[in-house]
Amino acid sequence: MSTCEAQSVEHSNINCMTDIAHTDSSLTNQTVELLQEMIRNACVNDGQKTSGEEIRNSDMLETFLEGPGVELEHFDCLPGRRSMVARIQGTDPTAPALCLMGHTDVVPVSPDGWSREPFGGELIAGEVWGRGAVDMLNLTSSMAVAFRDCIRTGFRPKGDLVYFGVADEEAGGTYGAKWMAEHHWDAIKADFVLTEFGGLPTATPNGKKLTVAAGEKGLGWRRLTVKGTPGHGSMPFGADNAVLKAAEIIRRLGDYRPSPKLTEMWQHQVSTLNLSDEVKAALLSPETVWETIATLDAPGLAGHLHACSHTTFSPNVVHGGVKTNVIPDVVEIEVDIRTAPGDSDNVDDHLREALGELFDEVEIKHIHDDAATFSSTDTQMWSLLQDLMQKAHPGAELIPSLIVGATDARFYREKGAIAYGAGLFSDNVTSSEFMTRFHGHDERVDVDSLALTTQLWVDVIKNFWK
Repeated sequence: MSTCEAQSVEHSNINCMTDIAHTDSSLTNQTVELLQEMIRNACVNDGQKTSGEEIRNSDMLETFLEGPGVELEHFDCLPGRRSMVARIQGTDPTAPALCLMGHTDVVPVSPDGWSREPFGGELIAGEVWGRGAVDMLNLTSSMAVAFRDCIRTGFRPKGDLVYFGVADEEAGGTYGAKWMAEHHWDAIKADFVLTEFGGLPTATPNGKKLTVAAGEKGLGWRRLTVKGTPGHGSMPFGADNAVLKAAEIIRRLGDYRPSPKLTEMWQHQVSTLNLSDEVKAALLSPETVWETIATLDAPGLAGHLHACSHTTFSPNVVHGGVKTNVIPDVVEIEVDIRTAPGDSDNVDDHLREALGELFDEVEIKHIHDDAATFSSTDTQMWSLLQDLMQKAHPGAELIPSLIVGATDARFYREKGAIAYGAGLFSDNVTSSEFMTRFHGHDERVDVDSLALTTQLWVDVIKNFWK
C-alpha cells in the first residue's frame, strides 16, 4: 500500500439520498486505495489457462491481511492462477463459520470505448474508475478492509471468519473456486458465504427496495461441431458447406422459444416493476410472458426479464473455414446456455427441440454443467442483512433476486452452505445505469457505495454471532 491510504476522500453527493453518516471514513479511504491498486494489477481473464495472473492481486491481499491471529494460505491451480485464504479461528468450534468471498480477476476491455484508462484506477469526482470497479473488485477490496479491521482491533469471532480471494471466477471457476472446492475444501469451508452482488437500491411502486441475490441460473455451455465436405469455393452448387449448416443452426437457436420458468423469485421481481397491473399480470402468466416482454419499450429491462424467466441460448463464438476458396468441412459454435430453475438437466433436450433434424448432424461437447442454485431466505443472515441495510436505506425491504449470470456462490451452495450476493450501494446511480457498467465501458463505482459496503461487512462480522 502507498501513502495514498491515508489520503482524505470526499464523498460524492450527486443526487444522494443515502445515509452514510454511520460509515468510517478511515476504512473507506483504505477501500478506495486497495481497489485502485487491484484495478491497476490488471488481472485480466480472457478464458485461457494462461490468462488472469491473479497471483498479483492474491499476493497483494496476503500482504494486506497479514497480522497476529491470522492464518494465511495460497493455492496455485496453475502457474499464475493463485487463490488466497485468510482465516481467523473462532472461539467456539461449534459456531457457524462465515466466509467473505471475492474474486480477483476481471474481464478484458475494449480500450477504444473508454473515456479513461481502463486500468488506471483513477479517483474522479467521487468515483473510482477502472475494469473491475463493480465486478467485483469493489466488494473484494471492501471485504479485505473489513477483515483487516478485525485483525487491527483484536476482534475475535465466535465462529471461524474466512476471507477468500479467489481466481478465475470470470471464466466459470475452473481454476478457482471449483478447483478449491474439489481439492482444498477444508481451507475454504464455511456455513454462510457473502459474495457478489446485491444491495442495489431499486425504486418500486411500493417504495425503495434492496435486492440481495439468493440464487442464480445454471450453466449449460455447449460446443457444437458441425461437419461438412471440403471442396473448391468456385463450385458451391450442391456443396456440403459446414458454414451454411452452422448458419441455420444459429438461426434456429435464435428463434427457439423454451417454456418459461416462473418461480417465486420471479413473482417478487415482477412486484417491484413500475408497470401497470395488467402488464404485471401478463408477466406472471406462462401463456403471455414472452409476448409481454417483447412489447416493453425498454430493451435493457426486456432482456433482463427474459433472462430471469427462461433458459437462454446465445451462440457467441464461431470458428470455421481455412481459406476463402475452400468450402469448409468443420465449424464450431460455442453456445452460452443459462438454465432456469428446474431446467438444468434438460439442456440437450432443448437443443434437440430447437435444432430439429439438424440435431443428429451436430457433435455436442459439454463445456460447463452447473445446476441453478438457491439459498433459503429464512436464515439468521438474511434477517441480519435486512436490519443492517436499514442504516443506509431506512424502510427499504430486502427482495430475493436471481442472478442470471454465474458466481462462485454455486460451489458453496452445492456443499450445503447458505450463500448470498450482497453489498450495499448508494442512490448516486440508478440501477439500470449501474448494470450497464458490468463488463461495459467506463466501469466505475462511487465512493459512497464503497463506504456503505465496507461498513456493512464490518457490521455483519461484529453482529453475526451475537
